[in-house]
Amino acid sequence: MAGSPRVGVLALQGDVREHLRVLTSLGADAVPVRRPEELASVSGLVIPGGESSVIDKLARSFGMQAPVRAAIAEGMPMYGTCAGLILLADRLTDAIAGQETFGGLDVTVQRNAFGTQADSFEVDLDVPTVSPTPVHAAFIRAPLVIDTGEGVEVLARLADGRIVAVRQGTLFGTAFHPEVTGESGFHALFLDAVRAG
Repeated sequence: MAGSPRVGVLALQGDVREHLRVLTSLGADAVPVRRPEELASVSGLVIPGGESSVIDKLARSFGMQAPVRAAIAEGMPMYGTCAGLILLADRLTDAIAGQETFGGLDVTVQRNAFGTQADSFEVDLDVPTVSPTPVHAAFIRAPLVIDTGEGVEVLARLADGRIVAVRQGTLFGTAFHPEVTGESGFHALFLDAVRAG
């Protein structure tokens, strides 16, 4: 476990391969997770970017919503990027009708906070917890953390102060896609939490 923790990437929709690649490059035994028995075989889970409402619907139809919620309640480390951050949030604004989340992060997240795909952008962020040098972040139809509870640590903000990365215990969330820009620091932080567990 110390060297190669077995971790999963929720593989219902979204950029699953990119996360598997980053996790594997960091020495993890990374596998796609689609079913409850596959979730039971891993010690941590990444929830990828994609379309949050689609992942929510597929999680329910694949019988994954309750097991993921139970794993969060039991302290399994999880890391959500973009749509994954939305799915880990306790509260949403601009959700579609009937949209649900796994919850766990005591935050309010606004979906598509920056506009459409055409409004996507890249920027360097100061994230001392992750890297001594700026982290290059890609925001693609990105959400935004607009409110945090007391137990939530803010890991990164945009230059204007808006929150784009958070941690609460063993749960991590970023509004951006480090797996797209080749940044591995957040995945390494997640794997540290898995190994510590």
